[in-house]
Amino acid sequence: MGLFDRFKKNKKEYDVTDMQVTDLDRGFVFEYDLKTWEVQEVYKYDWGDHFFSYEYKISSGSETHFLSVEDDDELFVVLSQKSNIRKIGEDLPELLADEKPPKKIEFDDKTFFLEEESPGYFCNLTKSKDTWVELISWTYLNENEDEVIDLEQWGEREFEASVGKIIKPFEISNILPAE
Repeated sequence: MGLFDRFKKNKKEYDVTDMQVTDLDRGFVFEYDLKTWEVQEVYKYDWGDHFFSYEYKISSGSETHFLSVEDDDELFVVLSQKSNIRKIGEDLPELLADEKPPKKIEFDDKTFFLEEESPGYFCNLTKSKDTWVELISWTYLNENEDEVIDLEQWGEREFEASVGKIIKPFEISNILPAE
């Protein structure tokens, strides 16, 4: 066995005829909404009790989004974009810093209801598999439960927000691994 054969052995083998959204990794490409997307970065969340979720920074060339994948008895997939938290709610950073998340948020002529508060840890697997950062996440769903607002607190006073929609796993198609 040559030196290069050892490197080939470490590469994951995939059945490209049966790729699922749970197989995504950096460099993978897939189709969604008549566009080809590439996974640029992979993030892992540890919510405790051996429960993990993944998020992928994806690009179509002209757009950048985030694709969250959570497998909790059924697959929960969200396509989102980052948003300015003050556009969602002017006083949200102060409320969250005081540990008083609102029970509902009015945004974009819709009402979103607090679904869950989740403390956890975040790791950017693209950069380092050993660096974990603590966070708190608040998830809000609209009445139809097809749109999502996620609010995250990093440290004492750093907040991020994203707005997205829940999609069906089969809407992600033609998944191909990185070459």
